[in-house]
Amino acid sequence: MVEKTLPIDIAKAGIDYFFDVSQSRHIRFYGPGEPTQEFELMKQITEYTKTVCDDITVEMQTNGVFGDAVRCWVLENVNIVWMSFDGPPDIQNFNRPIIGKYPSAPTIETNIKWFNENRGNHNLMVGARVTMTDKNIHRQKEMVDYFYDLGIRYVWTDPLFPSVGKIPVCNDIKKNNEYVFNMDGYLNNYIEAYRYAQKKGMFYGSFLMCNFDGEADINCRACLPAPHLTPDGYVSACDMVVFGENAYHMDCFIYGKWDAESKKFIFSHDKMEELRNRSTNALSHCNGCEARLHCGGYCLGEIVNETGMLTGQKPIICEAIRRLFKELEPITKPFEYFHP
Repeated sequence: MVEKTLPIDIAKAGIDYFFDVSQSRHIRFYGPGEPTQEFELMKQITEYTKTVCDDITVEMQTNGVFGDAVRCWVLENVNIVWMSFDGPPDIQNFNRPIIGKYPSAPTIETNIKWFNENRGNHNLMVGARVTMTDKNIHRQKEMVDYFYDLGIRYVWTDPLFPSVGKIPVCNDIKKNNEYVFNMDGYLNNYIEAYRYAQKKGMFYGSFLMCNFDGEADINCRACLPAPHLTPDGYVSACDMVVFGENAYHMDCFIYGKWDAESKKFIFSHDKMEELRNRSTNALSHCNGCEARLHCGGYCLGEIVNETGMLTGQKPIICEAIRRLFKELEPITKPFEYFHP
């Protein structure tokens, strides 16, 4: 795959468009690669956004492997940092080695400790975004202690799901055979760790419950749709679709494209309407479900990737969400930080 970087003129136009059509003043750095590899571009985008609006929130999802120049800038300019961080060093180093063989945990730990020591009055939250695999589903209470001792107070966990390819997972025999996730094991340990974290004054969330803090008939920003600018000049509704060219079965999420001649985005209003119409009210499998308004039909990106349909369903996920909805105590106020 050819490496691509978002051009600054498209980024500026995207910010102008988003702030014109939305009341949100929130920008987020996320991509198919590590955002801090394009550090100068991040700085340019943030500086431009501040000229458009002086009251913005900046979020970043990162592998956490960066040096002093980046972390000093982050401290001054970023409000929400989600580290891709899967647990204690033996787990993290196995799941996310640097260049395939070097341990990543020491650098991430150093950076988190540095942020905690230098945060002062800066408006900065550093949290962990955890991919759950067979390496960590049975060690969740241990993970709570580990993150707590590092000074992390907000954690979101995501059950492992199949990667995006050229065809839906339902038609990919090899991927189907390779994918294994012990959902019962995850849930049993998650519920215990969730309550354990609460006693420590720490938030330990699951992607399965990301809508438990309110009622809605849609699950995520893909259904708004919210713009995600891709490095190749498209507008995606979903951060699982990181390139617009040849999006294959995920093309339903590509609803805009930058036009170099007119210097404007050209949008497909039919696609936008189709995304907006995807709600639990339109999904027959949601009828009668007690968790319907606290689920919203689940993650649309995963649904389309695995079923090939906007109206698809992941039955195992439905059962898991219903179980969490029944067993966890009601959440009475909005989450302070949304799932990354």
